[in-house]
Amino acid sequence: MLIKTFGAAVQGIDATLITIEVNSSRGCMFYLVGLPDSAIKESHQRIISAVQSCGLKMPSANIVINMAPADIRKEGAAYDLPLAIGILASNEIILPDKLSTHLVMGELSLDGSIHPIKGALPIAIKAREMGFEGLIVPQANAREAAVVNQLHVYGVSHIGEVIDYFNNKRELQPVTVNTREEFYRSQESFDFDFSDVKGQESVKRALEVAASGGHNIIMVGAPGSGKSMMAKRLPSILPPLSLAESLETTKIHSVSGMLHKNASLISRRPFRDPHHTISQVALVGGGSFPQPGEVSLAHNGVLFLDELPEFNRPVLEVLRQPLEDRRITISRVKYSVNYPASFMMVASMNPCPCGYYNHPTRRCVCSVGQVQKYLNRVSGPLMDRIDIQVEIVPVPFEKISERASAEPSAAIRQRVINARQLQEERFKNHEGIHCNAQMTSKLLAQYAQPDDAGLQLLKNAMERLNLSARAYDRILKVARTIADLDNCPHVQSAHLAEAIGYRSLDRENWAG
Repeated sequence: MLIKTFGAAVQGIDATLITIEVNSSRGCMFYLVGLPDSAIKESHQRIISAVQSCGLKMPSANIVINMAPADIRKEGAAYDLPLAIGILASNEIILPDKLSTHLVMGELSLDGSIHPIKGALPIAIKAREMGFEGLIVPQANAREAAVVNQLHVYGVSHIGEVIDYFNNKRELQPVTVNTREEFYRSQESFDFDFSDVKGQESVKRALEVAASGGHNIIMVGAPGSGKSMMAKRLPSILPPLSLAESLETTKIHSVSGMLHKNASLISRRPFRDPHHTISQVALVGGGSFPQPGEVSLAHNGVLFLDELPEFNRPVLEVLRQPLEDRRITISRVKYSVNYPASFMMVASMNPCPCGYYNHPTRRCVCSVGQVQKYLNRVSGPLMDRIDIQVEIVPVPFEKISERASAEPSAAIRQRVINARQLQEERFKNHEGIHCNAQMTSKLLAQYAQPDDAGLQLLKNAMERLNLSARAYDRILKVARTIADLDNCPHVQSAHLAEAIGYRSLDRENWAG
């Protein structure tokens, strides 16, 4: 008897429908075709044990299974459940009536329990797109998949529940999630707040400007000056995720298997801080079976690179393309996958090997050549993609001992939201442009052109400070953001002056 069940394969952050055809006839052989990997080929033994745990006997028959389309590689143990259901249905142990209207995925244990899978959210989106009435997934993935409306999502914990459901002996209750209420309720809670930061007003201002315009920023300062502390508080002042952004971010974390058990939509912007020993593949994604890297896991959030010069030079260089294109493409011989990678890069570094160059009280023991060599570990093309460069000096005792709380993140965040709303309105007719950091040269000429006094100020600054030519566009972008924070329609001299102050490392004499 020929039976068809349905599953899905995840490619990139999207899913593809997989039709599992099972044919039983007289004999005792088992054939599995359709480009399955080793984990799927081993499913036969898991299925036998799981079926026996329900008090059923595994059919003695010639079983041929085809997983179509055959040119798509199927990976992982998540196909255990649809394969088992297909085998039982083809031997008339399960009624086939509901099989055509349900998509089934789950990994079986030997005792019949069902383990979580990766990519439940894109699978649910595909199930709705293909017109399925119901989706059966492991209980741990049910809330994740239930954010997709117009689809009945059933969470199951044992294969016996699925068998009884298809045989009309049990009713499964669809999982419901109040997506909007839960999503907006959890957007305001953060582990870190800027009210805890004593002093460092100029650095907090730079982070506010960076958050308002989506600018990449690097903080340069001595050890213990607060670089990491302030970077961890940056998500608390970023604008809240929209539902569309949250859905895309959740899909990436879903296919990576990084969502917590019973998780729903991600409601806060991601903050990723990989160690400097990270490999190229782990940073941008890839592998034999491609998976998203840190740049994609930071999508719509922050990628924090602490101690930037300590990263391997080839690892840093692979960041150049995703910083420009805001996506990463991983190509293999037979296919390629695309992962979104629109993130704010926040980096920190010491100014020299000993860490105390330009320190107000401690003497630097490095020579000028050592300082320059240390800074040159970060290439010019990568530094070219960083809009804001800010120096940090240690906080004096008088500031640390102050009892008064600093300005909270909520107040800063409101100013950032107001500035972003101006940018959304400005770029509403420009596809793919959402904030000032993404402006092209044409948009700069249209929206960030300074007046004559501003141009003269910029010219004088570039000549006197020996700023590089690449700093010109960056200064204009940052100045446009500062003008938005002031709710000013035009870029003025004061905005340019502040933006020029954020180009510390471009000064020719900065390292002596």
